[in-house]
Amino acid sequence: MTETLNPPMVRSPANKTFSICLAEILKADVKDIPRASTGLGLNYIGYWLAAQNLALIPVHEPAAFQWAGWWIGRLEGGDGYVVMAGTPSGVAWVPPGVICGSGEVIEGWVIAPPALSFPSRGANQGTVEAIYLFAGSGAPGEELKSAQLIAGVGMEGDRYALGKGHFQSEGRWGQALTLIESETFEALASEHGVVMATVETRRNIVTRNIDLNALMGKRFRIADVLCQGSRLAEPCAWLQRTTPKGMLRGLVHRGGLRADILEDGLIEAGDPILPDTST
Repeated sequence: MTETLNPPMVRSPANKTFSICLAEILKADVKDIPRASTGLGLNYIGYWLAAQNLALIPVHEPAAFQWAGWWIGRLEGGDGYVVMAGTPSGVAWVPPGVICGSGEVIEGWVIAPPALSFPSRGANQGTVEAIYLFAGSGAPGEELKSAQLIAGVGMEGDRYALGKGHFQSEGRWGQALTLIESETFEALASEHGVVMATVETRRNIVTRNIDLNALMGKRFRIADVLCQGSRLAEPCAWLQRTTPKGMLRGLVHRGGLRADILEDGLIEAGDPILPDTST
């Protein structure tokens, strides 16, 4: 059957919730999104997205899919679509009136631009505001005044340096050190109404006035210690279970930076953080 653009009739619940989720992700008016009399109307949605320099991509194995950004999913037992996010992914937002479902994800769609860039906030020199050590997966955080960083290993005494990290994997880059901006917590409170302590994100270093996303793939120094920005530290479903509701959505692309340590050295609260210019 040929789909009809914007027919004068009521859409099915699944059809409607797909458009609502898409509008939520894009911060668009749901009335502007094309719709069809039957099905999801993906052809028309695809054309509309192309005009926004975006594409709609079906997920091949949605039950096992992980995506650091937002994506649209439908869970077994649910009656509509929801917004997913995180690595591993969890439900980040449910449209009003939708039964989310509690089974595995049975359908998924990613909205992605053909050309990617990291969100940037401009600050290029900052300071260490707090240092946290976590002795094991699930262990409470201990705030330190100083910490020893060990090249190729991690922060001395921390769970990843000890091989006890929740996502520990031998030889995996970007697991030695994690950083997050203190400004992120201010944005969580002001933009999402989520109040949480900096230690709750389980990052090793809390920074001030440094754009961590801009250090992705680049070398930087904490005091004199050389590090490498390796991966964005996106939020995950595991972290969401131990933090306030709404955290997952608020931390997408603002979860901080995962870094490798290239030189041994001691760092202290108040130390400067800046891009390395020696090469």
